[in-house]
Amino acid sequence: MTDAKTIFLLANLALAFGIAGFVWAHQVEIFRSWRLMDAKSFRAVHAAHWQMLPIWVVPIGFGLAGSIALTWYHPAATPAWAIWASLLCQVLTQMLTLSSWGRWQAQLRTDNRGPDSPVLDKLIRTHWLRAFLVSAYAAILFVWTMAVLRSHT
Repeated sequence: MTDAKTIFLLANLALAFGIAGFVWAHQVEIFRSWRLMDAKSFRAVHAAHWQMLPIWVVPIGFGLAGSIALTWYHPAATPAWAIWASLLCQVLTQMLTLSSWGRWQAQLRTDNRGPDSPVLDKLIRTHWLRAFLVSAYAAILFVWTMAVLRSHT
């Protein structure tokens, strides 16, 4: 029988992969497709995108809360490195999102250059780091989960 702490870890793993999918969609398709629009279409699409972002803030907030909670509420077979590596990925991701990527997306709302904005250039050039950190977090949770599940057998 799987205990509550293992189920909590599995829930965090599922959430981490969902968030990684969202971030990779931005990395591979969303930001780059904005380059293909005229300025008027850009404003409309970005406004619609901006309105949808709160839907993702909640899962990202749960992901951060879950990673913090995992520092003390985790299965007994948890490797210590996994706790701290996952927390580091989360903290770096959130700090960089607040200080750069999130701020830059907000700046795009008022940038009349639309698809020609240098802010969009910065997003496209640097967002791969966010995709890497979010993916690393998911990968750490995957390895962590495998270690815990192996200990149950």
